[in-house]
Amino acid sequence: MKKYIFLLVTLFFGITIQAQSYKVIVNKSNLTSTLNKKEVSNFLLKKKTKWPDGQKVAPIDQKANSDVRKSFTDAVHKKSVSAIKSYWQQSVFAGKATPPLEKANDIDIVNFVIQNQGAIGYVTADADVTGVKELNVTD
Repeated sequence: MKKYIFLLVTLFFGITIQAQSYKVIVNKSNLTSTLNKKEVSNFLLKKKTKWPDGQKVAPIDQKANSDVRKSFTDAVHKKSVSAIKSYWQQSVFAGKATPPLEKANDIDIVNFVIQNQGAIGYVTADADVTGVKELNVTD
């Protein structure tokens, strides 16, 4: 019985840590304060290209091999990074869209979001997000 309780506690804390492993950020001028995960996914996958105020969305992604990208992709897109890469390959081949730019680290993501009014991106949970707005992301 103790073994099962330990496994449940371990699973709970593992899920909690993953859920808190990233922050979604936008430019400070963006009027949006809350999005659900599906909306965030749609912006990053360029399925939705305009903010409610008409501003063009400028998604920015972390490098494919980063831990935060894996956590974000699992939690928000509910797919693996390789599945998302495949999505973009198919999209490019079909002439529909190109993937978002990728930046090497949190600092580069924050700087991109500061400089682009329609930007949306994500950074690690402990990243300094001074100069941008952190969104409340719901299920």
